[in-house]
Amino acid sequence: MRRKRNFTLISAASAFVLSLAFAVNTLFYASASPKSAREAEKTPPSAVSSEEVEGQPSIEISALSPKKICWGQGRNYDSLNRPHDAVTSQEKYGELGGFFVDLACSDASEKSKKIFLTFDEGYENGHTAEILDTLKEKNVKAVFFITGDYAKREGDLVQRMIEEGQVVGNHTWRHYSMPEKPLATCREEIGLLHDYVKENFGYDMNVLRPPKGEFSEQTLALAKNMGYRTCLWSFAYKDWDTNAPGDRAQSLRNLTERLHPGAIYLLHAVSPTNAAILGDFIDAARAQGYAFVTP
Repeated sequence: MRRKRNFTLISAASAFVLSLAFAVNTLFYASASPKSAREAEKTPPSAVSSEEVEGQPSIEISALSPKKICWGQGRNYDSLNRPHDAVTSQEKYGELGGFFVDLACSDASEKSKKIFLTFDEGYENGHTAEILDTLKEKNVKAVFFITGDYAKREGDLVQRMIEEGQVVGNHTWRHYSMPEKPLATCREEIGLLHDYVKENFGYDMNVLRPPKGEFSEQTLALAKNMGYRTCLWSFAYKDWDTNAPGDRAQSLRNLTERLHPGAIYLLHAVSPTNAAILGDFIDAARAQGYAFVTP
């Protein structure tokens, strides 16, 4: 009986050792094999994941505030029609890589009349091609901030943006509110999309728009350390509500009455109204002496 019990124990121990060896072997090959796109989304790699870009001094992030700032340009304006909040934020956060308004455009002279035209591309609503048509016709360059999902689903449009000289910007991989996430996650969010666009389109992005316009001093510095300028805005209006596209004439007035030197315009490409009035806005801005530039 004792001999039989010993044999049973030995058999059980052998089975356990074999099972353990099989599990280790499986884990080794799984980790060594290429990850699927779905797995990569869960644990995104990053070619720009370090906190320091070669040749660029790194900002010490730990000394900065993690407090979330929800950006909005405000309703008070200076003598140049610039939002006060954009001007003061540029002065406060410019060294951390924040870009709210171009303070180099400091008067009403022709050289200061510059506009940065930007579009957020969280998803495609059928209007981006029309917007690109207008930009090409008017010889205007703009920035299109894309997410990871957009990059994967709308590759033809992204390729067209690049081929036509438009700027493609980083709107993060999963559109998280960055100051609500650990810095390691923020680094992944920027890095994974950077890598994906580089690998699939041969294009290096260097401007970032934080999802929802939410940032902190720490996320600004993190992005700058990764080689990015964080582009907010000095003009935006309620153009993102597809259930209320807005009157074209009123929307055009909204855009033109807030023109100011060094303006950063945020428009959403999901809006049929924006697509319809874009050409008229470009003409109206140029008639007032403004030129369209990119960061």
